[in-house]
Amino acid sequence: MSSLRLLGVSWWLQFKMIMRSPFDGIGNVIYPLFFATTAFFVFRAGDSPRTLIYASFGAAVMGMWSSVSTSAGSAMQRERWWGTLELLVTTPRHFSLILLPTTLGLATVGIYNLAATLLWGRFLFGVHLTIAHPLLFALAILGTVLSFAGLGFLFAVSFVRFRAAWVLGNFFEYPVWLICGFLVPLSFLPGWVHPISWALAPTWGMSAIRESALGGSPLPDIGACVGLGLGYVVVGVLVTDRVLRAARVSGSLSLT
Repeated sequence: MSSLRLLGVSWWLQFKMIMRSPFDGIGNVIYPLFFATTAFFVFRAGDSPRTLIYASFGAAVMGMWSSVSTSAGSAMQRERWWGTLELLVTTPRHFSLILLPTTLGLATVGIYNLAATLLWGRFLFGVHLTIAHPLLFALAILGTVLSFAGLGFLFAVSFVRFRAAWVLGNFFEYPVWLICGFLVPLSFLPGWVHPISWALAPTWGMSAIRESALGGSPLPDIGACVGLGLGYVVVGVLVTDRVLRAARVSGSLSLT
C-alpha cells in the first residue's frame, strides 16, 4: 500500500509539473491538433466516410504516443541536468518507483490529446463518431495509457547512457506511428514488419480503441496491450538495476 501511495503522490506531482512545462505542457496541447489536421486533410480525399473515422482514432493515438516518446526518453537525462538524479537514486525506495510516475504522468496527458483530437475532428471536419462499447472504450484507453507509460519507462532507463537521450526518444516517434498501424493498416506493410508490430504495445492499444469504438471485440487486444506494458516495466526494472550497479562501480551517475 505504501508503494501504491508513493506512485499516486509522485504521479500527481509529476502531472502538475508537466502541465506547467513550456515544452511538455503547452507543446502537448497544440502539437496533437497539427497531427489531426494533417491526417484529416489527407484522408478526406478518400471516397469512403469510414476513412475519416479511421484517421480520427489514428491521429488521436498519435498524439498520445507523441506526449510520451520524446519526453520519456529524456526523463533521467533531465534529472541529471537539474542536478537531482543523484538525490533521487539515493532515496530509500527503489528508483523505478520514483521514475515510473514521470512516464505515467506523460501518458496521462495523452488522454487530453485523444479527447482534443476527436473533438477537433467533430467540430472542424464533421467527423461523427459513435462509440459502440463505451465501457470497453474507456478500458482500452486506460490500458493504452498504462502500456505507453511502461514503454516510456523502458526508454528512460535505456537511453540514460546517451547525452542526447531526447533525440533517441524523438527518433522512435515516427517509426512507431507507422509500424503500429496508427494511420496505415498493417496489411499494407511488408511481412517482416508484422512481428515487430506485435511486440509493441501501441499496436494492440490502437486496435483495442478502434474495436471498442466500432463494435468489435477489444478484450484480447486490451490483454495483449497491458501484458506487454507490464513486460516493459519488468525489463525496465532490470535495466535500472544494471545502470545503478554500473554507477556504483564507477562512483558517478554523470557521463564524464
